[in-house]
Amino acid sequence: MSDKTILIVGTYDTKDDELHYLAGVIAGQGGGVLSMDVSVLGDPSRPTDVSKHEVAEAGGSSIQAAIDSGDENVAMQIMARGAAAKALELYRAGRIHGVIVLGGSMGTDLALDLCSALPLGVPKYIVSTVSFSPMLPPDRIPADVQMILWAGGLYGLNSICKASLSQAAGAVLGAARAVEAPVRDRPLIGMTSFGKTVLRYMVSLKPALEARGYEVAVFHATGMGGRAFESLAAEGAFAAVFDFAPQEVTNHIFGGLSAGEDRMTHAGRRGIPQLVATGCYDLVDFVGWQPAPAALADRPSHAHNRLLTSAVLDMDERRQVARAICGKLAGASGPVTILLPKGGCNEWDRPGAPLHDAEGLAAFCDEVRSACPANAELVELDAHINDPQFSDRALAIFDDWVARGLVPAGA
Repeated sequence: MSDKTILIVGTYDTKDDELHYLAGVIAGQGGGVLSMDVSVLGDPSRPTDVSKHEVAEAGGSSIQAAIDSGDENVAMQIMARGAAAKALELYRAGRIHGVIVLGGSMGTDLALDLCSALPLGVPKYIVSTVSFSPMLPPDRIPADVQMILWAGGLYGLNSICKASLSQAAGAVLGAARAVEAPVRDRPLIGMTSFGKTVLRYMVSLKPALEARGYEVAVFHATGMGGRAFESLAAEGAFAAVFDFAPQEVTNHIFGGLSAGEDRMTHAGRRGIPQLVATGCYDLVDFVGWQPAPAALADRPSHAHNRLLTSAVLDMDERRQVARAICGKLAGASGPVTILLPKGGCNEWDRPGAPLHDAEGLAAFCDEVRSACPANAELVELDAHINDPQFSDRALAIFDDWVARGLVPAGA
């Protein structure tokens, strides 16, 4: 009897040998396998556990409709919808404990949808000829997916691609055996931030919330962290959120490291209470080893490291960010409080610091006041976001929400 079962997904009409090789490695390590065919035109050498016809039907269509479309993109999207639905169905039924998807650009497109459909904590591996490629948009990459380049694997088996395939097979089975699934024995608080060099409130807030019986997860708001935060919010995993680093909204507007257009929306849609602040609202993060975007080339900036540089917004752009944040919060169905620290919103913008801009900050605060939606409470603080007064006020508001029954009491 195998201890864990891995779903293997791919186009068995063109990658039959490679997919069966993966299955053999997993079986050789004592794992179980379920196979899913996402081919359209051809057939596998032997039946798979989930046929291409079942996949197409789960996608609301049929293989014949995919063929009749005459468009490989349309056909693959049918299969992507179906593969995602079937994978989730198998997981919920307890039949699989992890997934590995094999493909080129077409298969990777499908793999991103399939892996996004599975909850965080389910091992997800993609073996792809385009792994780590800039063609993969951050807002489509699942929060906890693992990828490995399918080196030398465009057509047929060889010793080079076997090295990648065998690593991935061992990794997904090992992950399925080793993973410690999230335990929801305490209400979970989601918090966004950056490292202590720029934002520091989590240093005091996390232990204070844990002492009250909550689990606290702090997400690094540099694109993928925001995706993980939003995916958990969409699941309704949070009892409340402290979304104090919404800079990914700024990044999305101005071409920086985006977490997607839907950043700062899922908690509101689920009615999750939101404490929101404006950490690093004035900065656009871009890849430090590439030339600055033309629109930001002459701005004051801070090279955080060799990977990441932050450029400063001008006054009008700050007003645009204020409107965007308030617009997203206007759709919330749960409690919303905006904390506005008038003394500054990151360590580099304090008086005397290199990115200080008093007029820009004042313009931003004015716009937040004007655009603040009717469903949100605005709390202005004569403090910097890294000052103790900020964290103390946030905790006081949260305690009031708990006392009023808006947030469940800690365990």
